Amino acid sequence: MYHEKLILDILKSTYGFSKDTIEKHTSDAKKTKRELEAFLVDEGIVDEVELYSELAKKIGVEFIALKGREIKKDILNLIPAPLAQTHQIIAFEKNNTEIMLAMLDPDDIQTIEFIRRKLDLIPKVYLTTPSDIKDALRRYHADLEQEGLNITQLSDGEGQDDGDLKKAAEELPIINIVNSVLEHAVYEGASDIHIEPTEKEVFVRYRVDGMLRQVMSLPKTVKNGIIARIKILANLKIDEHMVPQDGRFKIQIQEDKFSFRVSIMPVYDGEKIVLRLLHEGQKPLDLEGLGFLPGPEKLVRAAIKKPHGIILVTGPTGSGKTTTLYSLLGILNRSEVNISTIEDPIEYHVSGINQSQTNERVGYTFAKGLRAFLRQDPDIIMVGEIRDQETAEIAIHAAMTGHLVLSTLHTNDAPTTLPRLLDMGIPPFLLAFTANIIVAQRLVRKICENCKKEYNLEKDEVKELSKIVDMVTVNKLLKEYSVPLKTQEKNLESMVFYRGEGCRKCGKSGYKGRVGIYEVMEIDPGLAKKINARASVDEIKEYAATSGMISIAQDGIVKAKQGITTIEEVLRVTRD
Repeated sequence: MYHEKLILDILKSTYGFSKDTIEKHTSDAKKTKRELEAFLVDEGIVDEVELYSELAKKIGVEFIALKGREIKKDILNLIPAPLAQTHQIIAFEKNNTEIMLAMLDPDDIQTIEFIRRKLDLIPKVYLTTPSDIKDALRRYHADLEQEGLNITQLSDGEGQDDGDLKKAAEELPIINIVNSVLEHAVYEGASDIHIEPTEKEVFVRYRVDGMLRQVMSLPKTVKNGIIARIKILANLKIDEHMVPQDGRFKIQIQEDKFSFRVSIMPVYDGEKIVLRLLHEGQKPLDLEGLGFLPGPEKLVRAAIKKPHGIILVTGPTGSGKTTTLYSLLGILNRSEVNISTIEDPIEYHVSGINQSQTNERVGYTFAKGLRAFLRQDPDIIMVGEIRDQETAEIAIHAAMTGHLVLSTLHTNDAPTTLPRLLDMGIPPFLLAFTANIIVAQRLVRKICENCKKEYNLEKDEVKELSKIVDMVTVNKLLKEYSVPLKTQEKNLESMVFYRGEGCRKCGKSGYKGRVGIYEVMEIDPGLAKKINARASVDEIKEYAATSGMISIAQDGIVKAKQGITTIEEVLRVTRD
């Protein structure tokens, strides 16, 4: 580490850490093979920007934050990628006489002098953060269109045999295109990549914060080469074009490893590829980080402390159910408990948890995996999804016989989940006895903090919002969660909300990142009676509301008033 002594001084003087505290953190950092400052930042003990700003003052250089800063490609490329990578240095600005350099080690005089002689410019050195350097280094690989400039002369591959396809997949332009598409997706924070052939070209689209957007189009000549390249990476059959195929592969970008889940589907103009991007080793978020309000979070924490029972997370595809389950497993994952999961597919690999993936081709289903796990003395079981009566019955019986079971179900809200399970043939008394809690959720985009502005709702928005919530309920919720109201905010028309105007940092969308909105329904004795009486969905909803359950829409309105998301987003994901 470049400035170990200075870091220790900052921890004592700025953060007030005692010698024992520093020794404990140092020991914990060594156990996880991380530098002390990296450990403190990763664990949320100190703020990275604050720490390195203080370090810059101690060293006597200026601090620069690169995140969200536009760096022109020609300036970035003044320092070759290998040199930038090796010495952790980024050129971010220049004028006629100076070049501005962001570094982690401003004392690296040899490299600074080399750049001075090579570019004939005076280096002006700034300190930045490791995460900003990592983020900036990805920009070397983020110019997609540049990779597509010299590929129009490639053969289109129509009628090629397997050997020709394999050869096409190994051509340097094809390899560069695929690498750039993958690396750019990582840089953009995409969750999915769609590669879609049409009659005349190939479109590449990314799903960022739940919304698809086109990032480039490629000539038809590269279609078969790209498909063959991805099939080779995912260990799939190159010569199979008429049936769907699934696979996965991994890549490494700097120190980070990423897993790509591949789905290939025959379509009219060839084969469509969808890649799901998963960050390996990513730590599960805590419940607050997921977006749980304090009241619902308390209910969830109480439910997972119970030694047995079933916890269900519901919502449509892509609503973050699996992420929520893994966050709960992250809380439960201790050396003294045996946790087993049966999933389709395994999306995150978690140390200390026994994870198994279903395989329909050999008859290894959720039900069979669940039965097998019950013979292995588990304390906690996660079932990726309850899809049928057999899986539901085994999960319920496991919960009844002393296991804590976590699973997901596709329903639109929490109350609808109970009748759905009864329709699967689960006896009411078993469901009433074993169910602990049901969490329904959606994901909404977060407002970009860089361009957030106040505004008042339009008449149409007020009208639509009035259908799902009244002002009395809104006032009660805002008071409960200490969200201040101005004197003039007496109704929805006068209430101040927020939205992003659109800026460079958020790609002009007004949004950056996503957060969950939830409704958490606790199965208390009163609700258990309703289940035993086979109450209708409306009766269950009415009981839950009178018992204080916050609906998804209400949760969203609280977050909109807090300035986390917009009313448009809440209405978008809660419309029936």
